[in-house]
Amino acid sequence: MKKIAVSDITLKKLSQDRQVALLFREKTAIAVCADSLGADAIELAPVQNAREDAIIYKTIAKNVRNAALAIPVGFSEESVNTAWECIKDAVKPRLQVELPASTVLMEYTYHMKSEKMLAKIAELVKAAKALCGDVEFSALDATRADVDFLIAAAKEAEANGAGIITLCDDAGASLPEEIAALAERVKAEVGVPVYVQVSDRINMAVASAIAAVKSGADGLKCAMAGKDILLTGEISDAMTACAAQIGAETKLNNTKIHASIDDMLASINHEAYAAAEISEKQSILLDSESTIAQVAQAAHVLGYDLSDSDCGNVHKALMQVCEKKDAVGAKELEALIASSAMQAPSTYHLESYTTSSSNLASSMSQVTLKCNGEIINGVSIGDGPIDSAFRAIEQCIGYHYELDDFQVQSVTEGKEALGSALVKLRNNGKLYSGNGISTDIVAASIRAYINALNKIVFEEE
Repeated sequence: MKKIAVSDITLKKLSQDRQVALLFREKTAIAVCADSLGADAIELAPVQNAREDAIIYKTIAKNVRNAALAIPVGFSEESVNTAWECIKDAVKPRLQVELPASTVLMEYTYHMKSEKMLAKIAELVKAAKALCGDVEFSALDATRADVDFLIAAAKEAEANGAGIITLCDDAGASLPEEIAALAERVKAEVGVPVYVQVSDRINMAVASAIAAVKSGADGLKCAMAGKDILLTGEISDAMTACAAQIGAETKLNNTKIHASIDDMLASINHEAYAAAEISEKQSILLDSESTIAQVAQAAHVLGYDLSDSDCGNVHKALMQVCEKKDAVGAKELEALIASSAMQAPSTYHLESYTTSSSNLASSMSQVTLKCNGEIINGVSIGDGPIDSAFRAIEQCIGYHYELDDFQVQSVTEGKEALGSALVKLRNNGKLYSGNGISTDIVAASIRAYINALNKIVFEEE
């Protein structure tokens, strides 16, 4: 029975569909879920912010154990190199050249004629092949392309090293038999596997995918969630039911696919739960009569998983505060957790920092840390002095932790007021908070970040 390759495009699709960007932990969770369900490849969204995406994608690469990890290479040789740096450490890296095949997309979006587009296909595929052995060419808007040009583009890509040709139905108006005929025609002209990426805009994604497989397509692209796209759960059910009739099957684990996808989607749908979460946080109110169990429950609502000793420390600090005020809410409790829970030794120590900021240029920060007697320097630009300082710290440690929350408030009054910063970092789904106090709010923020960072390092060790 023929094995049909499945490429999961959830990360790419959700980055296009969602108004709220996916968090770091959500991107990792999606990739790990797709890998565990048997996807042959997992596709990343195009690089937008080279530095941030590189850190995130390198982390995803370490977590994807079985599937190929694919990334679009952009439109220049420089962007090819940038994409390669993001996934070169993956178990099975793949570079994707995505260029239009239809006249309307070539001329009105890319402002290129067919001859120049063929040259660009050859240029990018060749550049990608020089870096990576696995290269894919995706013909965008293939269903509206002139068939002769589409075949010429596929042959050009194959001649320069592409090992996969993908036909994309971006318009979403093709019938199953039309997509099947196109896949069969291109398959007859090239010697490499042909994949199809169908649309569900007219509610025929599953029918189109099955028709393409019957006509010889070697692979399908689907997503666990998203609009107007072939859904993983639906095609898995269809392929399982029709395997004998079409003589083909996938590696997808159909027995656990729906439960796994539902769990994954519940963990990333933060818009749906935002209102409930805010309401729950607003209900937190602890006083001198509160027990350790109530403190633990309130901390859990805020996202903290405290040990028994940490709960005891926070409860003790709460009792001290309640001697001076009647009760504390969510914000005060978070400050108590940051200052009282899981006090860790100073693995990273702030030696110095320098930052510059203006309304004419991006802020730049240099941060010097000391770790086990070694001096580490980091320099980065960012959107403001605090953002650039946090990025510089990440450069020092060589790792990106998701910044779950950041709060600043004054502790005392007047021009020389002390500023208190609260930083919450998330690592492997767990929340770590750090607190910093200084008359310099940037210094307070850096100290809070390092405080949280030291807690992560201490627990990992």
